[in-house]
Amino acid sequence: MKNPNDGYLRGRFKSIKFALKGMWILMTTEDSIKAQMFFGLIATILGFYFNISNSEWALQTLVIGLVLVAEAANTAIEEIADFIHPDYHEKIGLIKDIAAGIPSFAAFTSLIIASIIYVPKIAVLF
Repeated sequence: MKNPNDGYLRGRFKSIKFALKGMWILMTTEDSIKAQMFFGLIATILGFYFNISNSEWALQTLVIGLVLVAEAANTAIEEIADFIHPDYHEKIGLIKDIAAGIPSFAAFTSLIIASIIYVPKIAVLF
């Protein structure tokens, strides 16, 4: 809750603190975030190995971020759904299934981008 005594800068610093706390919680507790961070690390290593261009780095960084944001959104939606209705409920199940589709779209997009970047580079090796 916003403190009316906080000025603009103090409010921004608090927002950053909350955001970093949320990122830390996601990185340390969510297996899906850990897995996607691992794949992002592999893609980064491949980027250095194959000396990808600046535009390829930009695309790769963008899709890594997209996947992490999608996983975070999915986690937040699932946490809200579980809080609202902790027991099984058909409608909550539907909401959670739809939420699981968010990172799936991002992951498929990242695989397409990775293929565009790396398949030609790997093909040259063979």
